[in-house]
Amino acid sequence: MSAHVTESTMTNTPAPTTETPSSPVGKFVLALTLGAGIAAFFYFDLGQYLSLDALKANRDNLLAYTEANFGAAVAIFIFLYIVQTAFSLPGGALMTLAGGFLFGSLLGTLFVNIGATTGATMAFLVARYLLRDWVEQKFGNRLEPIQAGFAKNAFSYLMTLRLIPAFPFFLVNLVSGLTRVNLGTYVVATSIGIIPGSFVFAFAGRQLGTINSLGEIASPPVLLAFSLLGLLALLPIAYRKFSGRKTA
Repeated sequence: MSAHVTESTMTNTPAPTTETPSSPVGKFVLALTLGAGIAAFFYFDLGQYLSLDALKANRDNLLAYTEANFGAAVAIFIFLYIVQTAFSLPGGALMTLAGGFLFGSLLGTLFVNIGATTGATMAFLVARYLLRDWVEQKFGNRLEPIQAGFAKNAFSYLMTLRLIPAFPFFLVNLVSGLTRVNLGTYVVATSIGIIPGSFVFAFAGRQLGTINSLGEIASPPVLLAFSLLGLLALLPIAYRKFSGRKTA
């Protein structure tokens, strides 16, 4: 009887699983969507429309459409910016220039902020919940110092990464998803941190006819100003560290 009970128990006990059935399907669908989007971008050579020459050549038509269909133009612009940011596609600077040209410096900065923050949040969530293994394998050698910085002060560190243009925007989106920063802190720090850069490019977009290269916008003085703004965000960390040593 003992042997019979043991055999029955072994037969009816389900084998342990390491992941839910829906997890592989979700990852496959997401990977297929991302792959299809990126492949379509390069297959149809959409990058040719994300150039300063193309923007200047079509500026009259774009401006006329915006004036006649302002609401639709805003919705289309924000949607395209979300897609560009979420898929980590090139052309963010040109999109910001176009936003400034079509909507003005202030409204352009606002619409860019909505699109960029939403797209960055989508990339953040993808990295956190679905692409963690791939991101760690791809950028693992760069994660340790960033993880340490987030552990000390997530908001200030993320503000620094957003304000200093030396850190690629798409890489910060992906790496942030691997940290313990909560979603609210990430969204607020991203939204605030990209305002200076967005305004500079949106303001430059108003002078679209006089700009011949992106290098005229990202000049050394402007880059230095962004770096100083980023360093200011580190002041709370420095103060906390100094106060801790003094107390000890």
